[in-house]
Amino acid sequence: MPGTTHRAVDARRGGKGVQSLTSSTPPRAAGSRDRVRAWARIPSLVPAQSRAAADPRIGARTQRIDGTELFSLAAMGSVGLLSSCLSWKSIVGIFFLPFILPGFAPRFKQKEKLISGSLSMPQSRIHWSHLTPDNLRNRSQGLQTESPTNGRPYFTLNGHKFLIFGGSIHYFRVPREYWRDRLLKMKACGFNTLTTAFILLAAELGLWVILRPGPYVCSEIDLGGLPSYVPWNLHEPERGKFDFSGNLDLEAFILLAAELGLWVILRPGPYVCSEIDLGGLPSWLLQDPPVQLRTTHEGFVKAVDKYFNQLIPRVLPLQYSLGGPIIALQVENEYGSYGLDKLYMPYLCQALLKRGIRELLLTSDHHEHVLEGYVKGVLATVNLKAFQEDAFKQLFEVQNKPILVMEFWVGWYDSWGGIHHVGFTKEIETTVAEFIKNEISFNIYMFHGGTNFGFMNGASIFHKHLFVVTSYGKYYDGLLTEAGDYTEKYFSLRKLIGSISAGPLPSLPNLIPKTMYPSVRPSLYLRLWDTLQYLDKPVQSNTPLTMENLPINNGSGQAFGFVLYETPICSKGSLHAHAYDMAQVFLNETMIGILNEDFQNVYISKVENCQLLRILVENQGRVNFSWKMQDERKGFLGPIFFNNVSLEGFTIYSLEMKMSFFNRLRSAPWRPAPESYWGPAFYQGTLKAGAFPKDTFLSLENWTYGFVFINGRNLGRYWNIGPQKTLYLPATWLKPGDNEIILFERKRKGTDIQSRDTPLLF
Repeated sequence: MPGTTHRAVDARRGGKGVQSLTSSTPPRAAGSRDRVRAWARIPSLVPAQSRAAADPRIGARTQRIDGTELFSLAAMGSVGLLSSCLSWKSIVGIFFLPFILPGFAPRFKQKEKLISGSLSMPQSRIHWSHLTPDNLRNRSQGLQTESPTNGRPYFTLNGHKFLIFGGSIHYFRVPREYWRDRLLKMKACGFNTLTTAFILLAAELGLWVILRPGPYVCSEIDLGGLPSYVPWNLHEPERGKFDFSGNLDLEAFILLAAELGLWVILRPGPYVCSEIDLGGLPSWLLQDPPVQLRTTHEGFVKAVDKYFNQLIPRVLPLQYSLGGPIIALQVENEYGSYGLDKLYMPYLCQALLKRGIRELLLTSDHHEHVLEGYVKGVLATVNLKAFQEDAFKQLFEVQNKPILVMEFWVGWYDSWGGIHHVGFTKEIETTVAEFIKNEISFNIYMFHGGTNFGFMNGASIFHKHLFVVTSYGKYYDGLLTEAGDYTEKYFSLRKLIGSISAGPLPSLPNLIPKTMYPSVRPSLYLRLWDTLQYLDKPVQSNTPLTMENLPINNGSGQAFGFVLYETPICSKGSLHAHAYDMAQVFLNETMIGILNEDFQNVYISKVENCQLLRILVENQGRVNFSWKMQDERKGFLGPIFFNNVSLEGFTIYSLEMKMSFFNRLRSAPWRPAPESYWGPAFYQGTLKAGAFPKDTFLSLENWTYGFVFINGRNLGRYWNIGPQKTLYLPATWLKPGDNEIILFERKRKGTDIQSRDTPLLF
């Protein structure tokens, strides 16, 4: 139970004396609030003798089997990975459970026994309580690979052989208040490594962490040596303006992981993928003149260097070699599928090393592109959705190293208007059993997917754009649901891992309570046109600037939301333009058509005198994977033609829908909402949460398309084309009593907003 775990952690903190980590103060970033000194107050991160003798809960009993000393399991340990997307594939988080298998003897002869849970007690079982940040005091060797002449290659940590069982969680997709809950549930499943930004909490729970700093994360933003994505675009929303606070407090994540006894694998990017907007790259990189993304182009390298100068000093003192939980770092993400610049990956390796990184470096690629993404001297890992011997053979052709499946996909993301993807429990269980039988380390992607709150979702592109839905948990079909509830997959893998564990797995944490609130019927509304005076001053431009090139946000342009273009026209005729992504065309306040990548023409049949042409364009998500990321500007790509003449003289409004905008709207003249209205408008109502708010799911079945804001915070997109039918509302976003709920509906007004205690899946 969570409460029990907290008491145990508090008890372990009771030691009297704590040695300092190093003789000199490690480097740290400005604004780190002297957190480095906090390490000296965390017993689990200080080189000292094991507290096993002082704490009876930590087993020190040993036995010898086949000449190998084994430790009995008393205090579960875990490993966690952090993604430098902080994208949330983001920084994104994975927990690794270092299962120590002495000699990796052939204990698992029958896959069927593993799957059925009938596997008899082997000669030696999983013993890893001594390999957690909390217990590992005298550190001599970090995470390393061994390649014996006879036998399979394997991982070691501090000289001990082990397998990585990891799971991915993206810190930026989970409310900070729920990080502990999700990590405890990962540990209770038998995982030991985290691959998200949950580094701090992971360590406290006894998990190892692998950080995946990027620069590109992808974010779809792990278990055994979990990579954690770090989303650059969320940490540097404007050039030179960095945010490591609140839900993006990476140092706090890592410190918490250390407290909980987790190891970390960091995935710092700069690109992370993770189905996040532009793969975690900031949109201001697309400004004129554009830089060449994910290359050694001078403009891109300068931007990455400035970002790493802020990011890396924050995690540098948290490395294993300095007493911290970070045991490995991933270099970029799936670059073999992109591969435009052969100098790029070596540059990133050096960028990490010259800033003081000492731990194991690794790459992560789709099995078809391992060779293209491989960097000499760096461990290559593979991403796949099934046990594929050909992929492992390709790995061995590149290197004689232990196999790590950095991402074992147990589901897939969903796109608006598409089908709901599922991963079948039996197939996943069979594959994991094969991994274990063949001594293959793996990371579950996703263990818990979380939510694409706000505008952060990415997109894929084949023949046209497909935009990722708001729910990343429900629709990546992970082991935990979007709200952190258990699934059939969870219980299946817990049973499998428990059958080979030397001791009982931790107790299952309680579920977070859900409720059904009274329905909300919005009573007030404001048309979009009535809110323009509450926006920031509009931009005057002769041409329709793209969202990225707007001279706002200290010259960094606009990343998310909507843009409204206005210019007068005085005759009927044909309008032609390339709008990205979805554009509604109005004459004054009357909608007359739609522009998108499928429809570039609107005929205007009647214009009385001169009227105002208004075009509202939304960024529905930038592509997060493929070379087409380079062209992902939003708004209008080129001129807007009317009767074959390019229009000029635009007034351009930016609708980023930040908290400051909603604060200003409180003084706006809201009017009683009509029974029906067609057009973009804001609708206001009150959700009554009672004295003790609980999680819930909002259903907007009779609305069409828009976003929901709770007390000014963007819950995400709803769209009646599915497959997603409800929005997850965490209790942590609510306050006791009345809560303001505002809908921005682009098309047709609905009637009410229903609350449910279970989601509508599809």
